[in-house]
Amino acid sequence: MGLQSRIRGMESNRRGLETRPLAEGFARLLPGGALRPGAVYSVDGSVTLVLALLAGPSLAGSWCGIIGLADLGAEAAASFGIDLARLVLVPAPGDQWLTVTAALADVLPVVAVRPTRRVSETKASRLGARLRQRGCTLLVAGEWPQAEARLSLRQNTWTGLGAGHGHLTGRDAIVAASVRSGSPRTARLALPSEPENAGAVDPSCRDLPATSQLYSEAM
Repeated sequence: MGLQSRIRGMESNRRGLETRPLAEGFARLLPGGALRPGAVYSVDGSVTLVLALLAGPSLAGSWCGIIGLADLGAEAAASFGIDLARLVLVPAPGDQWLTVTAALADVLPVVAVRPTRRVSETKASRLGARLRQRGCTLLVAGEWPQAEARLSLRQNTWTGLGAGHGHLTGRDAIVAASVRSGSPRTARLALPSEPENAGAVDPSCRDLPATSQLYSEAM
């Protein structure tokens, strides 16, 4: 059975939430303290922030999709609190990333993508209409036209190193959000040590049980 057939069976599970919840720190950054269905949120240069945003809806029971993060492993995703039993992973969509994103947006409530190239205004508008129709929230690792909000790292303070020895265990970061309507916001968050690897965003996300099922087929 292909990925498309499996995700059609998920469709009944994707409706019923007016907003997608966030970890506490991120809730202070966005209007309403949650992700809005049908909206796009862009993140500048930080896979960690994308996964951290995705963790909130996943912890609340939403099915999620991740597209274009070829280096992301199941262990890293699970360490954020992302439920692997409700995760569709398409690590290498190539030039078909936009088509894959649109297909997953039809059946999943939250999708994260790292585009391989800049998207045009026309294609972004077309996908935006589809997102609003289906009620899917899109998280983009990179620039995106007409994004509801844009998040970026402003300052890092690393932890874990002693006097020339030890290992990086995490960082305190200032995260800024520029929202379409409203003034800019900032929050201090605890982030993991490596953007591409494991780590918890919030104490409430730590030590969560990992599950074994991970969908990795490409469409």
